[in-house]
Amino acid sequence: MTGDMLQESGDVLVTLYRENRLELIRLALLLVGDRETAEDIVQDVFARLHGRRPDVLTLAYVRSSVLNGARSALRRRRVALHKPPAALVPAESAEAAALLGETRQEVLTAVTRLPARQRETLVLRYYLDLSDAEIADVTGLRQSTVRSTVMRALNRLERELRAPG
Repeated sequence: MTGDMLQESGDVLVTLYRENRLELIRLALLLVGDRETAEDIVQDVFARLHGRRPDVLTLAYVRSSVLNGARSALRRRRVALHKPPAALVPAESAEAAALLGETRQEVLTAVTRLPARQRETLVLRYYLDLSDAEIADVTGLRQSTVRSTVMRALNRLERELRAPG
């Protein structure tokens, strides 16, 4: 890579970081459940992308990398805790509890019990407001699979939130 390409790559990466860092941390936070891990994931992604060709440094690529980083973190956590992903509940802080409220916390807890793919597609759809095509690009799924996965996740959430207890 030439010096000019390296400089351009750095400029693109800095711009992506400045404009999207908080969104990417929130994405990781919703997937892994704690802020420190989410921040580490995003930081690791940007560190790994340093020196890449500028043409591959797109927001979709960075989102995919964050999604993969969250998957890896959850996999490592499951191995360390010997628990399935449904047993992982996001860490609550006083600030998070105050912001979310009881009903939103109930929904968030229900979302954490969804299978990983369903959880990921819901977060990408309703938190980042991505289209089916953008979600397909980030996750590597077909658009029809994205739509059916979102529908199954919503149906499961509805059943779970209606259930007494």
